[in-house]
Amino acid sequence: MPTPTKGPRLGGGPAHERLLLANLAAQLFTHKSIKTTETKAKRLRPVAERLITFAKKGDLHARRRVLATIGDKSVVHELFTEIAPLVAERDGGYTRITKLGFRKGDNASMVQIELVLEPVTPKVRSTRSSAAAAPVADETVADETVADETAADETAVPAEETEAVETSEPVAPEEPTEAAAEVEEDAAEKAGDSK
Repeated sequence: MPTPTKGPRLGGGPAHERLLLANLAAQLFTHKSIKTTETKAKRLRPVAERLITFAKKGDLHARRRVLATIGDKSVVHELFTEIAPLVAERDGGYTRITKLGFRKGDNASMVQIELVLEPVTPKVRSTRSSAAAAPVADETVADETVADETAADETAVPAEETEAVETSEPVAPEEPTEAAAEVEEDAAEKAGDSK
């Protein structure tokens, strides 16, 4: 069901709005793209997408439901025979609204609403390889994999193996010097003065 909108209707009343949207939908299915105001296009989108969903079903009942909205049989025939097979693989989003700017006379926001008839390209899901699945070369050194972020196919690259393990000696604690003691005394005096 289209989302209800508040405020004044398009045209004079509810019957006029239904006729206006039916005519816009018929023109959209005939020409595949129309130029109209942004408000009309936003109100047309759910109506047109619902009619295309009926056309995808393709049975007699769906055809009669579309004919109840659009009275022109040639437009309905074109919708069922030409447009519905092109969007059969698409799960929704049959229309695209593109802003064009403002109309010269009344500065109304103009848009182009068009049917999206391009074939659907499924999204490729990326799977990351886990470190646990990587083979272990030696018991002491495990083979780590590092994902190459610059590669388009996101393949994993094994890290370099090293036999030598570097060790460092612990750092001896610092012995306080006279200069360090003077700096601490100055800091304590300044902290006492600021209070």
